[in-house]
Amino acid sequence: MIIGLTRFKIPSRAVAPAVAAMLSITGAVTVTSATATTAAVAAVAAGVENEGADCAVTGLPDTGSLPTDSRLPDPFRKLNGTRISTTSEWRCRREEIKKLAEKFVYGEKPVKPATVTGTVSNSSITVNVSHNGRSSSFSAGVSLPSGSGPFPAVVVLGGFGADTAAIRAAGAAVISYDPYAVGREGTPRTNKQGAFYSVYGSSSSTGLLMAWAWGVSRIIDVIEQSGGGVLKADATGVTGCSRFGKGAFVAGAFDQRIALTMPIESGSAGVPIFRGIPGEGAQSLSSAYGEQPWLGDAFGSFTGSPARLPVDTHQMVAMVAPRGLFIMDNPHIANLGPRSASVAALGGAEVYKALGAGDDITYWSDVQDGSHCANRSEWRTPLQQNIQKFLLRTGNAPGAIRISSRASGNLAEWRDWQTPALGDSGDSTPPSTPGTPVASGVTAIGATLTWAASTDQGGSGLAGYDILRAPGASGGAFTQAGTSATTSFTDTGLAPSTTYRYQVRARDAAGNTSPVSNTAEVTTRPGTSTGACTAVPTVQTQWSTGYVIQPLTVTNTGTSAITGWTVTFTLPAGHTLTGSWNGTTTVSGQTVTVRNVGHNGDLAPGAATAGVGFQVSRPNGDTALPSGYACA
Repeated sequence: MIIGLTRFKIPSRAVAPAVAAMLSITGAVTVTSATATTAAVAAVAAGVENEGADCAVTGLPDTGSLPTDSRLPDPFRKLNGTRISTTSEWRCRREEIKKLAEKFVYGEKPVKPATVTGTVSNSSITVNVSHNGRSSSFSAGVSLPSGSGPFPAVVVLGGFGADTAAIRAAGAAVISYDPYAVGREGTPRTNKQGAFYSVYGSSSSTGLLMAWAWGVSRIIDVIEQSGGGVLKADATGVTGCSRFGKGAFVAGAFDQRIALTMPIESGSAGVPIFRGIPGEGAQSLSSAYGEQPWLGDAFGSFTGSPARLPVDTHQMVAMVAPRGLFIMDNPHIANLGPRSASVAALGGAEVYKALGAGDDITYWSDVQDGSHCANRSEWRTPLQQNIQKFLLRTGNAPGAIRISSRASGNLAEWRDWQTPALGDSGDSTPPSTPGTPVASGVTAIGATLTWAASTDQGGSGLAGYDILRAPGASGGAFTQAGTSATTSFTDTGLAPSTTYRYQVRARDAAGNTSPVSNTAEVTTRPGTSTGACTAVPTVQTQWSTGYVIQPLTVTNTGTSAITGWTVTFTLPAGHTLTGSWNGTTTVSGQTVTVRNVGHNGDLAPGAATAGVGFQVSRPNGDTALPSGYACA
């Protein structure tokens, strides 16, 4: 059975743009959706982090060539200057917006690392990541609602401002995620710290908001791999308030598996349009950029000239479409930029309407209490309605735009473009079924799959293939392992001596998907040693609260060559692994397991590898070191 892999096809009921009715009600501006009269089933979250990964994006501008334009960029205009005319074109237009946002605003969000492992229990989630010889780990708490699972879940960044009682009462679990474990505040841009930067480097130009979003994606990876016994893999939401509202907004925009995004009072660097902040009296862009490395390093060129940006936050709102979006804002604090946030919501809502999903966005700033990050009675009902609609899939309440008259923005003042009536491509015929995958180049940690090509029978053009993987020879749900524009795919980060099943399906440019192929079974080669080995640690440096072991020398002491090795050791109580390199590392309690990576597993008799290392934090003044090193 394939769970949570339905590729969302934008409905053909896309509507012609209409002038939204604006009614003054109890001091608020209510904007009715152009599709509010049509009750519709909520859009299903995608089965993959980025549906447009296979879209070729060319023509990204350089910073020096950007013109000044005080109006918001047209979300429907492609980089080549033409406008999209069908709903099927949105997938690749969204990818263009994503690339612009990464280049000029947030920094790059790397694709899924080579290896992501972890555990899901009734009380916690652990995440272990390895990529290019570097590793990191972090964890999150889990609080389940009453009843029997598996449950949908909302990832709560930072632990304050979110109404967790209402979330659980609605039937969703709460995942308590500490973003600082992934990207710490208080660090210079040249020496960023946390699990993200342990893998991608402390000098990475990616800002904290994108690093936090990356952490949410890795939590979803682990939920997908867990088998769905506790949490559902296809029903995840994200929320947070203030700086964590900024992070929740970015997380939802950049991972299409997130079914419901709920930023709260996010302020500058969050939902408010960058172009509107200087005139509103909100926290200045230079202040937000300098307070913490939230935004990517490249944004520094635009703190005084946001009108030169080729992208703005209304397009990040649009990136969430057609999935659920509930933006909560505070009109009483000008420093948060609520008027500019309302413009972002209205601008993004135009894309929702064009895609036939106008009922799936809510913006609500009509609240009485001016306290920052307070739980508000006005939000409780729409919060639970959104959870029911997008996570539990038991409701169909339409979205609402409730803008307080205290901070009401006017989209007409910020745009010189109009919303097109997007047609359907007319192609509803799925591609033919691809051939059965055939495995080659099987190693202890990977395999290459090839298959006979599918043919597109509807005339819109074959766009690529989705590769689905399930653990074991039977049982276990298929989840998407990746995509390919060709008839081959190399899967990496697998476990040695383990059986996996694979299927392939084709998709065309109109969003139609083929039936899945027949299933292929692949068993990876053994990755453990065929001889004897030793592991000898060397303390490179240590300080009062941590130390670095470099190198951890692994030597083949046997008389025959080995093709892989596994080292285990025990951390003292209170010590936490914060990073590693040149090995695939997992942690269970205080036991650490390090396995070879592709370039250092083969050792001739007497040969050694000395590039493995790791870093550990410990309680202040504790001088203990790991013990019990064993190699096999």
